[in-house]
Amino acid sequence: MCGIAGIYNYSNNTPLVDVSELTRIKDYMAARGPDGKGLWVSENKRCGLAHRRLAIIDLTEAGHQPMSTPDGQFHISFNGEIYNYPQLKAELEQKGHRFKSQCDTEVLLHLYQEHGADMLYKLRGMFAFAIWDEQDQKLFLARDHFGIKPLYIANNGKSIRFASQVKALLAGGQINTTPEPAGLVGFYLWGSIPEPFTRYQGIRALPAGSYLTIDAKGHSQQHSYFDLNQALRAPETPLTPLSKNEALEQLHLALADTVKQHLIADVPVGIFLSAGLDSTTLLALASEVSSDPLHTLTLGFNEYKNTAHDESILAQHVAEHYQSQHQTLWVQQADFATEREALLHAMDQPSIDGVNTYFVCKAAKETGLKVALSGVGGDELFGGYPSFNELPKLVKSLKPFSIIPGLGKGFRLVSAPILKHYTSPKYAGLFEYGSNYEGAYLLRRGLYMPWELPQVLDTETIKQGWQDLNGLIAVKQTHNGIKQTHLKVSALETAYYLRNQLLRDTDWASMAHSLEVRTPLIDIELFKAITQLAYTGNPANKIDMAISPNKQLPNDILNKPKSGFSIPVTEWLRNDKGEKTERGLRPWAKKLINDETI
Repeated sequence: MCGIAGIYNYSNNTPLVDVSELTRIKDYMAARGPDGKGLWVSENKRCGLAHRRLAIIDLTEAGHQPMSTPDGQFHISFNGEIYNYPQLKAELEQKGHRFKSQCDTEVLLHLYQEHGADMLYKLRGMFAFAIWDEQDQKLFLARDHFGIKPLYIANNGKSIRFASQVKALLAGGQINTTPEPAGLVGFYLWGSIPEPFTRYQGIRALPAGSYLTIDAKGHSQQHSYFDLNQALRAPETPLTPLSKNEALEQLHLALADTVKQHLIADVPVGIFLSAGLDSTTLLALASEVSSDPLHTLTLGFNEYKNTAHDESILAQHVAEHYQSQHQTLWVQQADFATEREALLHAMDQPSIDGVNTYFVCKAAKETGLKVALSGVGGDELFGGYPSFNELPKLVKSLKPFSIIPGLGKGFRLVSAPILKHYTSPKYAGLFEYGSNYEGAYLLRRGLYMPWELPQVLDTETIKQGWQDLNGLIAVKQTHNGIKQTHLKVSALETAYYLRNQLLRDTDWASMAHSLEVRTPLIDIELFKAITQLAYTGNPANKIDMAISPNKQLPNDILNKPKSGFSIPVTEWLRNDKGEKTERGLRPWAKKLINDETI
């Protein structure tokens, strides 16, 4: 886990790479990689790669980056982990490749040398990397299937810059910082900025599951090698039905395998442990597949201590059940006040979430951990959110009203001024938006509804931003063609909430504390296995996941209602600096978008 950066001046009319600018970009990301730093510039001085290292695998100097092949043709700066690199390395050695290190970075270099862009179909892990081809004067940028690791690009038509953080690119001083309407509108709609947009017109995210190449003539091509919608559609050839027991056995094997892969490291790996099913299942599976001591960490809230909302008690019980070395660290609203400025500085793009993740990562760092497993992604994969039940019911019940012209808009215009005084203003949009999945999902996850945007943005920004976002058409494209309702909602939650908020927040919050967070429940092989089970007549749910370990979870965990960290954190944000606030997290969102540190 690291920070990567680079500049490629592909136009002959641009000066050579400014090493001082590249150094500023690299050094802004010092927290991402406190264990080492490196900078490499091509022979013609047109391309430069930079790196900050957080050493997890092969802690020696052999893992130093940027790394080059022995013949000097290929050079790489890599952020992430490739969990199947031992197998890939063995395959490459059989083809004559020789290695000097024990790290996955060198495997990526040789894999690209052997397969080019097709290498991406072989990778299992979280990654964002850049490979420079000295011979062809071509830059190759790639990002993992689900967007666990970020990669931001600024291309002004003469030069391309890239980095692991938006703010790192800004630190270089050569970015167009004109506000991006789609970024602003997207933030107020969702509480985070949907990719590929950022809050600046000069910076875009490389979309998850895609790669980009650019050559010396400035010709760039962006391709998708993994499409979430296509991956969730029914296979062309029907799969053989499985019995429930057969399906549960396949589920156990897939879950145990992903946990085993995510425990590979040359440093101790901890587990974020709450009283929820996702993290407790990870601990149970880790106890099966690992012979090393298990380290677990729980974040407790002083406001909830010794109450029904205190998750630390059950977490301690689970830790004892699986004999992990467990610690509970306590936080309170005063800690939020103390850390507020540091947290905002670490937040790479505005997000209404992420505060709890920031504090649990801070706690992990204080205990000496360098790597931790998180249960993020379990709700999207196994249908843990209320949306999996609510959205299909809402769409089915309101579909008949969609045929009445003007009903939805009329109801909204009449009811919105009244409802906002008594309940969520979203209810005014039920008939206008609730009769299809894209509209119903916006009702479920939206921060502001489209008709409320004039409260926070000017008309021109709204018009341009909505047009560039492609409105609800883009949301529809996420689920369109997926027949199973469970998988429809999974596509929406994965593409929007998980990708644009949870994963992005996990990255900046963990990297602020030089901590690598791994996500075993967001894994391409597990995803394939779960999708396949759904089309054999056995869609896996959270209970199926929770009963999969060989040593069963305690009954008080299996029978516990879903809960989480959100309640105290929400209260902290609502009461930030003691101000009287309006409903929900909207006041916090306004502060974030107006804060000059973000």
